[in-house]
Amino acid sequence: MLFRGWVCGVMVVLLSVPSACRAQQAQQAPQGGMGGIASGAAVAPVYDEQKRAITAGGFVDKGPVVFQDITRAAGISGWRHKMGAPEKNFIVETNGSGVGLIDYDNDGWLDIYLVNGSTFDALDGKEPPPHAALFHNNHDGTFTDVAAQAGVENDRWGYGVSIADYDNDGWPDIYVGNYGKNRLYHNNHDGTFTDVAEKAGVALGNWSPGSSWGDYDGDGLLDLYVTGYVHFDRDLAAALSKEAANASCLYRGVSVNCGPRGLPGEPDHLFHNNGDGTFTDVTVKAGVDDKLRYYGFTAIFVDINGDGKPDLVVGNDSEPNFLYINKGDGTFDDQSYVSGFALNKDGREIASMGIAAGDYENNGLIDFFVTDFGDDYKVLYHNDGDADFTDVSYNLGIAQTTIPFVGWGDGFLDYDNDGWLDLFMVNGHVYPQVDKHNWGTTFAERPLLFHNVPEASRKGRRFSYIPPVKDSGLAAVIPARGAAFGDLFNDGKIDVIINPIDGPAVLLRNVNPDRHHWAEMKLIGGQKSPRDATCATVFLKANGMRMREDVLSSGSYISSNDRRLHFGLGEATDAGTAEIHWPSGAKEMVKLPAVDRIYTISEGRGITGALCGGKPCAAPILSDLVAPRIAIH
Repeated sequence: MLFRGWVCGVMVVLLSVPSACRAQQAQQAPQGGMGGIASGAAVAPVYDEQKRAITAGGFVDKGPVVFQDITRAAGISGWRHKMGAPEKNFIVETNGSGVGLIDYDNDGWLDIYLVNGSTFDALDGKEPPPHAALFHNNHDGTFTDVAAQAGVENDRWGYGVSIADYDNDGWPDIYVGNYGKNRLYHNNHDGTFTDVAEKAGVALGNWSPGSSWGDYDGDGLLDLYVTGYVHFDRDLAAALSKEAANASCLYRGVSVNCGPRGLPGEPDHLFHNNGDGTFTDVTVKAGVDDKLRYYGFTAIFVDINGDGKPDLVVGNDSEPNFLYINKGDGTFDDQSYVSGFALNKDGREIASMGIAAGDYENNGLIDFFVTDFGDDYKVLYHNDGDADFTDVSYNLGIAQTTIPFVGWGDGFLDYDNDGWLDLFMVNGHVYPQVDKHNWGTTFAERPLLFHNVPEASRKGRRFSYIPPVKDSGLAAVIPARGAAFGDLFNDGKIDVIINPIDGPAVLLRNVNPDRHHWAEMKLIGGQKSPRDATCATVFLKANGMRMREDVLSSGSYISSNDRRLHFGLGEATDAGTAEIHWPSGAKEMVKLPAVDRIYTISEGRGITGALCGGKPCAAPILSDLVAPRIAIH
């Protein structure tokens, strides 16, 4: 296996690295050394009034309870994530897994797919492999794991997941990124799935954590982008770990596992959907070839510049991020640096893990919030138009609070339904060794919530930190990784499901006491669009605002959120009018007849169904669904 990295100050490619040079590099390297992923300098520790590290403290006695931990009551506490040994001697044991929200049986209720990791003993057949979970929504606040019956246990070393209907049969499918070959679970329409990754040509190998679906060439078929992380050679990694007691891989002077810096990267891939169940690798042809083998995590197909074509963003760990603009001819233009998305405001790459995509200003433009390592602030990229981005993290009040935390899954969500997108991020360190030192950080960390509020002095928006109330969901201290956001109980409130490393999943139900109204939409594409309307954009004009939401197959940290579009309406009792930009290029205006409903809208047909209180609306109400539909150009 080739080893690529800086050795004694010189970039080389060789089979192994001389131990003397690695030791010298460890002494010279900043903060994380060759093995760390910290992109900022070490900062002074932050403690709360009880002298606890702020990552596991800072609780308040009183305040609004926004989320409640209902894991046990929901019936999902029995499943446990497992990834390697507790000591985390290798990087494959540290990064954790994602979670996907999917209505796999088309009953109108979100189910939960939790990816699991594995162990070297399991790979060697010395112990049973950990299994992924598919929790079926029982419609009564509880869930039942049906992964075995459904055939989606994925007895491989799992990382990421994306959800999409790749063959346009009306049923959502599941793509799982693994260390080892990946899975493409095709939905059989009967509660079961079949892995067709090998037949489809998208199994790959080695380590591919993230993925995203989008119809980049406008043929009505969803194509697949898969990120590559580290090319992990188990034998070489074991040999290196024995040399010089990991002298080359230090975090604050303490030996830790190596990577990703200094380790060889794994390439990204773009697969074109051939329409016959197979895919063709068009990475180079499309202009998205990851020539330098950056360490890819989360990828998202989304229309950035408003031309109706899905563009592509990729978060790279400890390397510059990618931003590819769709040229409309089957190729992309790499605008990573010119757009401002590659680096933060200081011109530094960050250890990008999770990416949240959303229009937090309600100005019609997609912004991005990117989580990264501790000792560095998390970055909010403001879309200035024309695919230009500015790092506004400090200006908007997010940066300082996030510095001590190692951030993973994140999302823009309107938790109080006031019509403005808020920010949520989950956290957890990668090195268990931090719990043995007085560094002001912990392996298990609590989540962070920021409320989107107006700032009179700037006549703009700002994010206000919401302190965690004791015993509430925001006070859950866990080594979090993946997170997904969606309306799990069909009550119009966005909930959070978290996949931690080495522990049970955590389900946080939104119990915010607001009584604001809302509207949600499930889109169904027509003949020229993907059936599940992936990458469609909706602008809802209501409550004096024009809000934007996009149908996305991926996001957060290698996870997949609720594909239904959620809009908070505040005090408004008029649900407004939706301007829908379909992937086919068609545009429609659809008047929503009432608030607090989940509408199904079909391309060219308007509203074709609705849920009221989680159940199909009664006949008298259904008669209201004959709403005006206007095609626009």
